[in-house]
Amino acid sequence: MPILHDPKTVSSKVFSSQDKRPIILFDGVCNLCNTAVNLALDWDPSGKLRFAALQSNVGRSLLEVNGRNANDISSIVLVTKNGAYTKSDAVLKITEELTPFSSLLPLKPAAIIGRYIIPKFIRDLIYDGVADNRYDLMGKKDMCRFDADGEFEDRFINDSIALKD
Repeated sequence: MPILHDPKTVSSKVFSSQDKRPIILFDGVCNLCNTAVNLALDWDPSGKLRFAALQSNVGRSLLEVNGRNANDISSIVLVTKNGAYTKSDAVLKITEELTPFSSLLPLKPAAIIGRYIIPKFIRDLIYDGVADNRYDLMGKKDMCRFDADGEFEDRFINDSIALKD
C-alpha cells in the first residue's frame, strides 16, 4: 500500500501558488456523474474548473480537510482553497462558472437567483432524490473516469500528488 501525505499537505499541494482553480469532486464510477463532468468540460472551455474522483486519494484528502468523511461519496463537492460546497450549493456554484454556447444560456444569473429563491432544504431534497438513485438512473462503471488521450490533462488532478516521495 502506498504511503500518503496527510490530507492538509495534499490540500496545500493541490492549491499551490501556481493553481488555485476550484476542484469538482465527483463519483468516479457513476455514469450520471461522468456525463455531468463531460458536460462541464464542454461548457468550461477556458478551464476554470478542475476535477478529481471522490474515490481518489486526492478526493478523499480534500473531503477530510473540509470536515467530511473520506469515504463519503454521496454528494458532488466543489472544493476551493477557502472551503467546500456540497449538494445543490455545489451544483449551483459550478453552474455559475460555466459559459456554454458563448453565453447564450444565462446560467450564472439563473444559478444565483435559484440559490436565493429556492430554499436550500428544497434544493437539497431534490438533489438527494437524484443522488440516491443515480446508479439506477444511469448505471455505473467498474472503474473511475480516466482521461486516456490527455486532452484534459491539466483539468484532472493527478492522484500521485497525494503520494509521499
